[in-house]
Amino acid sequence: MGHQAPSWALEKQVKQNYMSLDCDDGRCIATYVWIDGTSTLRQKSRTLEKEPKHFSELPVWNFDGSSTGQADGGNSDCYIRPVAMYRDPFRRDPNKLVMCEVLDFELTPLKTNRRSKCAEAFAQVEDEETWWGLEQEYTLLDLDGRPFGWPKDSEPAAQGPYYCGVGANRVYGRDIVESHYRCCLYAGLNISGTNAEVMPAQWEYQIGPAVGMDGGDQLWMSRFLLEQVAEDFHVVVSLDPKPMEGDWNGAGMHTNFSTKSMRVPGGLKIINEACEKLGKRHQAHIKQYGEGNERRLTGRHETNSIDDFAYGVANRGASIRIPRETEAKGYGYLEDRRPSSNCDPYIVTELIVRTCILNETDE
Repeated sequence: MGHQAPSWALEKQVKQNYMSLDCDDGRCIATYVWIDGTSTLRQKSRTLEKEPKHFSELPVWNFDGSSTGQADGGNSDCYIRPVAMYRDPFRRDPNKLVMCEVLDFELTPLKTNRRSKCAEAFAQVEDEETWWGLEQEYTLLDLDGRPFGWPKDSEPAAQGPYYCGVGANRVYGRDIVESHYRCCLYAGLNISGTNAEVMPAQWEYQIGPAVGMDGGDQLWMSRFLLEQVAEDFHVVVSLDPKPMEGDWNGAGMHTNFSTKSMRVPGGLKIINEACEKLGKRHQAHIKQYGEGNERRLTGRHETNSIDDFAYGVANRGASIRIPRETEAKGYGYLEDRRPSSNCDPYIVTELIVRTCILNETDE
């Protein structure tokens, strides 16, 4: 198993003796989750006197922004404002997970708060009823940084048998994947599926269909759930877009997108027009589609070159794929295959809205 986490020796069954204690006085625990200055998730919990029914009932809270790269030590208070609420699969009902956005001491969105800008764009296109399907790929690592289950001094057999595979010699870490899937369902996320990916120890799950801002909110919360589940298994989740150099697939967050006008007969024309718009702003999107994406978008391993733009029907080597079924029916959706696995879904969905619907052309 490589290096072991300090918590490896902790007896989980002993913990259950405490977790099973009755707490039936009406109070509950809310875990506030937010994104720090490096796009890493943070969390802390508080006791509420009663179970909230909607996130708007939850109080704004604060934290030390100087410890998260979001404020100076001399004026360190930042605030976290609830924007979405989910059931807590770790502490169970009536406890809650709360997705938050980060504000400064004047209750103004921080520069790192990309949700705020995203919400501004979505507020202008509500009539289009944007639908999103976000395909999150990720890699499981041992604590020594090697992909989970890989030989320590060599590499496994070449890609081929691992994608959607089954069997102990093809699939590594399914227990984590199944646990995460169940947690997402319990929390109420629109998780629509999961599968083993092309590189061994690499997996994917899909959030969607989600409407509007729910796409970004749910994707971030699903990442939080994945991190905490993997923590229990003493395994690290990597969102690096190219965790292993060589003849191995990278990891992305393919983004499926449609508007109301794309989903009705004749919508293919709107989809093609959207592809043309995306091509004209290719570099503007690429700059914000994730760190290290140039190591993944090489023109190999089911990608188009980061320097080029192309779209086509059923073409997984293109920047934008139009599904075969969409072409056959004449309406449907498109898939932007460029975002990296570590991208910010708020940034990606905002850019697509601004380019395809609001017709923005500036860089």
